[in-house]
Amino acid sequence: MALREISRGVRQFLGQIHRCGSGVASKRTGELRTSPHCCRGVVGSNRVAFCFLVPTRCLSQAAARPEPTPNEDEAVSPTFVNRNPRNLEQMALAVKDRGWKTTWPHQQFYHRLMFSRSQHHVTAEVFSYTSPVPVLSCSTKEWAVKKELATTNCVVACHAVGEVLAHRCRQAGITRMVYRAIPWMYRSDGVQAFRAAMKQGGVILSEPRRKYIGP
Repeated sequence: MALREISRGVRQFLGQIHRCGSGVASKRTGELRTSPHCCRGVVGSNRVAFCFLVPTRCLSQAAARPEPTPNEDEAVSPTFVNRNPRNLEQMALAVKDRGWKTTWPHQQFYHRLMFSRSQHHVTAEVFSYTSPVPVLSCSTKEWAVKKELATTNCVVACHAVGEVLAHRCRQAGITRMVYRAIPWMYRSDGVQAFRAAMKQGGVILSEPRRKYIGP
């Protein structure tokens, strides 16, 4: 009988915890006040333990969140400075110089590839629309290229110049450019070998059309 009463008291105690209304702690006197319904059904010494346990559980609350403090380093500047001048080129938004319609080669480009082959050497240069000086170049006049070739004006030399120039273009971040060969020289084996080497090196010999964004 004693075990039954203890188990019954424990079940009633746990049930009252779930259905508890809650006791309120008085801030002025520091006394614990409990509602008359919170200890109903609890007998014996369990009543005292329950009356002191419930207010402790009911008074627990989440910690207050600190208010965010403004940081001057994270403030957004009202003015924007483009630190990458080629950003507009890569998005095809930069202005292209159209030039005269009768000029050849045309002036509407961001980067232009020029290939020349003389009786003794092969030279390839990459020009930017902002400067008449080539930004990248490769020629069989360079000793590093010349020492690996039997002759400096053959088809193999054209292919070697294309491989070296493509590698330099990728290192410089230039992967697209315009290339217009002279019509009566376009079908030659040297020009075709040079074009194939540039394409195999990861360079696209064409540029996207400029995007016009209205106001």
